Amino acid sequence: MKITLVRHAETMFNENNKIQGTSNIKLSDKGVRNVLKLRDKIKDNHYDICFMSPLSRCVETAFLLVGDRVLTQVDERLLERGMGNLEGKDFSCYDKYKYWNYDINSSEEEVESVKELIDRARLFLDSIKKEYKDKSVLVVSHSAMIRAIILLINNVPLEGELYDKCEKIPNCYIGEFEI
Repeated sequence: MKITLVRHAETMFNENNKIQGTSNIKLSDKGVRNVLKLRDKIKDNHYDICFMSPLSRCVETAFLLVGDRVLTQVDERLLERGMGNLEGKDFSCYDKYKYWNYDINSSEEEVESVKELIDRARLFLDSIKKEYKDKSVLVVSHSAMIRAIILLINNVPLEGELYDKCEKIPNCYIGEFEI
C-alpha cells in the first residue's frame, strides 16, 4: 500500500504560534494559497481514497487538494492530539520533550498522552492496511497524528523521547510511504 500523509495548511493559530489541539480552526488566507500550490504538485497523483480528520482545517485542505475526484472519508482517529488546558495558549507553554516521552507518558494539563495518541494511530494504520493493502491512500491530518503514524511506519522503538525521532511536520507537509 502506498500512503501519502499531508498536514493541513496554515491557520491563524499557526500564524500566531498558538496551540490548537482539537480546537476547530479554519484555514487562513495564506493557508488556502499554500494548499493550492500543493494541489498543483500532486494533481497527477492517483489516490483510491482520502481519509481526513473531521476538523475543518483538514476537511478544507482535503477538498482543496482533491475536490470530488477522490472518494473522501472522515475518520475520528485522525483528530489532532488533545491539548487539554494548553489549547489556545502560546506554543512556548508546550514542552515537546515531556509530552513526547513514551516512558513519562505525561497527561499533565489534560494533554492526551503519547501512548493514547500512538494507539489511535496504530488502530487507524492497522485498519487501512487490511482494507486498502494494494491501494494508494491519501491521509490529511495534523502534525502530532502524522508524527505518530510515521513513527509506526518506520518501526521506531517506542521508548524514551520520540519527538526528535521523526522529521519536522510543517503545514502542508507531504510524505509518501510504501507499507
